[in-house]
Amino acid sequence: MGLLALAIAPGIAICLFIYFKDKYNKEPFGLLLWLFILGMFSVIPALIAETALTKPVERMVGESVFYTALFSYIIVGLSEELSKFLVLRYYAFKRKAFDDPFDGIVYAVMVGMGFATLENIGYVTNYGWGTAITRMFLSVPAHATFAVLMGYHIGLAKFDTARRSRYLVLAVFWPVLFHGTFDFFLFLGKSWLHTLGALVSFVVAVRLSLKLIRRKQKISKDHHDGIDSITGNNHDII
Repeated sequence: MGLLALAIAPGIAICLFIYFKDKYNKEPFGLLLWLFILGMFSVIPALIAETALTKPVERMVGESVFYTALFSYIIVGLSEELSKFLVLRYYAFKRKAFDDPFDGIVYAVMVGMGFATLENIGYVTNYGWGTAITRMFLSVPAHATFAVLMGYHIGLAKFDTARRSRYLVLAVFWPVLFHGTFDFFLFLGKSWLHTLGALVSFVVAVRLSLKLIRRKQKISKDHHDGIDSITGNNHDII
């Protein structure tokens, strides 16, 4: 029971952290809970895609750095982030409660933490306490940063119809890039330099996510005050 609690706790803690960062028009608890559950279900299509693609791609390119890159960015990164994106785009995006630019981050984190929590339960159940502690400080927070990157752009897409298509593409592109980079170094895992690469990509993602949370809080305040600071402005993350 203690191990299961340790697997669940990081995702819940991150959900609460983001929930309290939302200063205006708190989201309905039922909607957030449902998004968390849908995030858990989004593991299924991602797992199907990963299972279907892994062996054929490995046979095509062989075991190599190139295969590791394909596995990290496409088989894992794209399949997982796209599964989460589809929940946001075709469920959360249409909700009446989605009335504030910051809501995109809140919704994305709920979905992302649902996904990460179920994934974490699987890993922790199989590999025990050491894995639980490592993932509590690394893998689960990494999924949160990918969610912030996605939610930041989902929020922009909701309120800037002229650039909606661009922001929706970026809502997938940036999480896949950071997810793939993080996994690429972990999957290589042949030296301390690879571990360092994963840690550096993680730290960059955390710092960028915190920056985007602050930026979106400012946009949210403007929105609450009746000021449109989204349309026509540059909101690129770098």
